[in-house]
Amino acid sequence: MDPATKLLFDSPLLRIYDDGRVERFFGTETTAPGFNADARVISKDVVIDSATGVFVRLYIPADLPTSEQKKLPILLYFHGGCFVLDSATSPMYHRYLNSVVSKATVLAVSVNYRLAPEHPVPAGYEDSWSALVWAASGADPWLSEHGDASRIFLAGDSGGGNIVHNIAMMAGSRHGLPSGAILQGAILLHPMFAGKELVEGEGRESRELIEKLWPLICPQGTMGLDDPWLNPMADGAPSSQKLACRKLLVCSAERDFSRARGVAYYQAVKESGWPGSVEWVDSKGEEHVFFLHKPECDESLALMDRVVAFLGSD
Repeated sequence: MDPATKLLFDSPLLRIYDDGRVERFFGTETTAPGFNADARVISKDVVIDSATGVFVRLYIPADLPTSEQKKLPILLYFHGGCFVLDSATSPMYHRYLNSVVSKATVLAVSVNYRLAPEHPVPAGYEDSWSALVWAASGADPWLSEHGDASRIFLAGDSGGGNIVHNIAMMAGSRHGLPSGAILQGAILLHPMFAGKELVEGEGRESRELIEKLWPLICPQGTMGLDDPWLNPMADGAPSSQKLACRKLLVCSAERDFSRARGVAYYQAVKESGWPGSVEWVDSKGEEHVFFLHKPECDESLALMDRVVAFLGSD
């Protein structure tokens, strides 16, 4: 590093220098798509916006149903990483999506949205919305031939769980999806939310990193942690009644630092008057996004069963 280069921002996740360079400490490892023999799942990368370079990683079971009536539900997945880390090509997410597709028999679209601070909010949300519209329109032969746009699901963990909520809200307030496309359900896995006022059970230390990162993620924001992107329960935030999906699965873990916010979100949706059904899952003894790091532990397998059941139910 040039001795004249100054450190502008330092955190356990990344550093930013005055020459514009961003140094990330996690989530930079990648893996190629292809055929996974253990899961019997095939994947490929498809660019959906040549101007921005945004792409998706598509996953499809190798052993497809032959009947036209057996088209597959479409699952859009948004990776975590606090909006600043990770990608759809991460080995951790690649492994997880192969497993979900194999067990749930779905067609998955893992979205590689642009990251902050290079691309601050709302870039990540706009990329995710574009991916949803792209998938719903059957823009790739895998989707048009094997995907059922009347059974679209959203899922994501941590920052990706935040995206799930906001995309479901956007689907309820924008012009909507292509004709025939229906958003059946949404899964929020340990979602990243925050707010200026503590909620019941929330520790101050649990949000210190978000307080530090949010000005990088959303530098144009004026509401801080009560920005509706980050705090769906803030005064003036759009009502959860606008959630466009028919059912919701909110998941957390006993030792998850974001658990209190997840509980508050679940309760707020239940009390909002939203006509859909909402379920809560709490994994005992586990921490934030444990299922990505310990996929074979009992609680991970139990959570996978709930996710698979949710994707398979009407």
